[in-house]
Amino acid sequence: MIRDLWVAFAALLRRFGGSASIISVAENAPEEKPLRSISFVVHATRGVIRDQTVRRKTMFVLLLIALVLLLAGSTFLAPLLNPRKHLGWALAFWIVCVWLTLTALFLALFDLLMARRAGRAAQRALRDGYARHSTPASSDTHPNE
Repeated sequence: MIRDLWVAFAALLRRFGGSASIISVAENAPEEKPLRSISFVVHATRGVIRDQTVRRKTMFVLLLIALVLLLAGSTFLAPLLNPRKHLGWALAFWIVCVWLTLTALFLALFDLLMARRAGRAAQRALRDGYARHSTPASSDTHPNE
C-alpha cells in the first residue's frame, strides 16, 4: 500500500516536471521481505549467550522488570490482579513474573558455568606456561653451590 502511494507520488512529480530520483529508486526496489521473527529471536539469543556483559546486563534488566512488576502487582495493580475476580489476569501476571525470574536464573547458572570454564582454561594455560618456562636446570649450573 505504501509502495503504491510512492509510485503514484512519483508519477505525479514526473508529470509536473519534478525530480523523482528517490521515488524512482523506491519504485524499482524489490519487494520487501517480511521480518522473520524466529530468525531474529535465534540471533538475539545467540548474542545474549555469547557475550558476558550482555548476558549480565540482560539478567539485571530481567530481574529489575520482575521486581517492578512485583511491586506494581502488590500496590496499585492489586485490585485488577485479585484472583477471585480476575483469575485470567492474575495467572497471566504471575506467569510473566515467574518467567522473567526463571530466565534470569537460568542465565545466571549459565554465566556461572561459563565463568568456571574460563577459570579452568586460564588455570590450565598458566600451568602449561609455567611448565614450559621452568625446565629443570643441570646441577653444575647452580650459583649457590
